[in-house]
Amino acid sequence: MPSAPPNPDSLPNASKIFPMQSFDPTPSFYKNHFGLQVFPNSLNSSGAVPETATFLFWSRIMNAFQITRCAGLACLFLLAPLSVSAQVSKFTLPSETPGILDKIYSFDLDGATEAAQHMQQEQPDHPLGFLLEAEAMWWRTWCTSADFRFGMTDARRRPKLESDRRYLELSTRALSLAEAHIKQSESAEMQFYAGMADASLVRLYALRAENRNAARSGVRAREHLLRAKVLDPDLADADFGLGLYNYYVDTLSAIAKILRFFMGIPGGSKQDGVRLLEHAIAQGVLTPNVARFYLALNLHRYDQQYEKALNVLGPLVEKYPANPLFQLARGDLYAKLGRKQQALVCYRTASALPVQNVECRAHVQELVRASIASLGLK
Repeated sequence: MPSAPPNPDSLPNASKIFPMQSFDPTPSFYKNHFGLQVFPNSLNSSGAVPETATFLFWSRIMNAFQITRCAGLACLFLLAPLSVSAQVSKFTLPSETPGILDKIYSFDLDGATEAAQHMQQEQPDHPLGFLLEAEAMWWRTWCTSADFRFGMTDARRRPKLESDRRYLELSTRALSLAEAHIKQSESAEMQFYAGMADASLVRLYALRAENRNAARSGVRAREHLLRAKVLDPDLADADFGLGLYNYYVDTLSAIAKILRFFMGIPGGSKQDGVRLLEHAIAQGVLTPNVARFYLALNLHRYDQQYEKALNVLGPLVEKYPANPLFQLARGDLYAKLGRKQQALVCYRTASALPVQNVECRAHVQELVRASIASLGLK
């Protein structure tokens, strides 16, 4: 989403964020890599880059970086296990996993948290229990952070909150456990969990506009996922994250793609991204439903393919009708298609659902009011 350029004093060192390629924002770098076409007359008589040119440079860098972070990293790594398919799984899943997942996506977040904490007690060395509790917390965070703009509900930006501490502790704990397993005996499963844990950090950092932290965790998450695919090329769940990366990188503007090239960020293809997401939906064990949700959102947000998005989202809403966020997403698509009465039904359904958390329930009501108002019905 468009946002104001960041304060240049708070911007990260790109060589630390993208260690795969050195980066030196000095006058020689400006001349050799960007030239005066990008920054005409930007050097003063001493050869130094004045403050205004530096700010312009970093604004353009961060414009691309923020898009990549929010879309190609943050949304790339919104990895969250959902329902377990009937396929033979290469993951060693605790037996209670399906029940916890159903609670999360049925929006019984309190019940899911309690069950996840029980899993942590039963298997304190397994990262999944900590990731599942973080997942339950994330959907409550998404609910209370979302707003209705551009004809759709989405969680875009909010400040730091004290309640974030528990979420960060859970994600960090899951990461340390997964990495400990990797050191003892590397597996695609633990590389995947490590990627999920770093991804959990990314999405909160991105929501709070912490560019440096989001980038660092995002790069680590991507490395873990790619390593998981090396160890197990058939790991369709990793295709969810890699699919989103391909999709979002291909949505960058021309200047952002130029900066992506010089900063060493791998390219992507939207077509490949959709294909990988569809593969995760069809063959994944942990991510089919989350892949379905974000594919639908992206088809709505970026491609305006409302009918296709509605078809992708439909099975998820039918499976979890008690999730108000899924109802709002379907209502938004109906509205874009001009089916206002069907949109109204979805919005009213979301409003009537018994959301447990008081803050989330109140926020859903606000979102519903804004959504219904946008329909312009008398």
